[in-house]
Amino acid sequence: MTASGRGSASAPRPAPGELPNDPWPVAHPGFRPVGAFRVHPEDFEVSENLTFAPEGEGNHFLLRVRKIGINTDLVARDLARLAGCRPRDVGFAGLKDRHALAVQHFTLPADRLSVDPRNWSGKGWAVESADRARKKLKRGALAGNRFRLLLRVPPRARWTVAAKFERAMRRGVPNYFGPQRFGRGGANLDGARHLFAGGKAGDRHRRGLYLSAARSYLFNRVLAARVKAGTWDRLLPGEVALFHGKASGFVIADPEIEHNRWERGILHPSGPLPGRDGLIPEGGVRDLEEAILADDGNLVEGSITAGVDAHRRATRLTVDEGGWRLEPSGVRVTFSLTAGAFATAVVREVIRAD
Repeated sequence: MTASGRGSASAPRPAPGELPNDPWPVAHPGFRPVGAFRVHPEDFEVSENLTFAPEGEGNHFLLRVRKIGINTDLVARDLARLAGCRPRDVGFAGLKDRHALAVQHFTLPADRLSVDPRNWSGKGWAVESADRARKKLKRGALAGNRFRLLLRVPPRARWTVAAKFERAMRRGVPNYFGPQRFGRGGANLDGARHLFAGGKAGDRHRRGLYLSAARSYLFNRVLAARVKAGTWDRLLPGEVALFHGKASGFVIADPEIEHNRWERGILHPSGPLPGRDGLIPEGGVRDLEEAILADDGNLVEGSITAGVDAHRRATRLTVDEGGWRLEPSGVRVTFSLTAGAFATAVVREVIRAD
């Protein structure tokens, strides 16, 4: 039984190499117009919100870089070459898509620089500002990201898109991992199945991609079942509730006690990122998760054997600081998301991407 007591807990599992680009059910009912949101890099703008401000002193330069049509690793290599340091000495908080206009941050060891980096630029990127900082920027040091997207839809569909976006702002959206996590056609997921069956990963970076894809896929399957049951944004008895923007939480016995904090977006329901140990829900929520995870037990066991720790991820994603406006080419939407969330989770509830 599902956590709500209706229907089957099982979610469809695609065959190897056949994971559709967007196989997960949507939460908001009604017609979704067909549209596009990444025709040009300028259609998809994203900027980072760091967890700290530069101190103005220290052994590192914190650079704010504007890039377009180039991925994060290539910018980091360019910066390392100009700074005369190793690529691994360049710090950044996360990866940003190549096919986008992105503003992100990098750190460089200041003692390696003989010139001011404020005027540096390269093919597809330019430094906007540079300040001294005490620490190297590490992965995950983000409070979140700010997005500005152009949803290209026909004129007759634009008010529908605006209305659906407003609904997403009010209620939130399912916090799915985006399709890029799984690779084209699910290639990273296939790699995980091969790895866990005794195959070779190739290198440490690829092994990490496979592990991440496996755990993200299991989370999405649990979330998909809760979307179908209508419980993805509700606290249930035995739920592991997470604090907003945090990985910490607790098991709740009576959701009514936490209703106020849930309604204000302070607490969210959660799903599993399998691994060793970690918090486990109770009752019907546990039964739901166990049924789905048992259906893909090799991915669960592989994650445990690989030595990764279990975590929880919120199933509800709130859309903060949102707004929209009509433009000649479609509807321009702006919003902020917590770190680790995917803008595609919002877009897919509003349009069917062509």
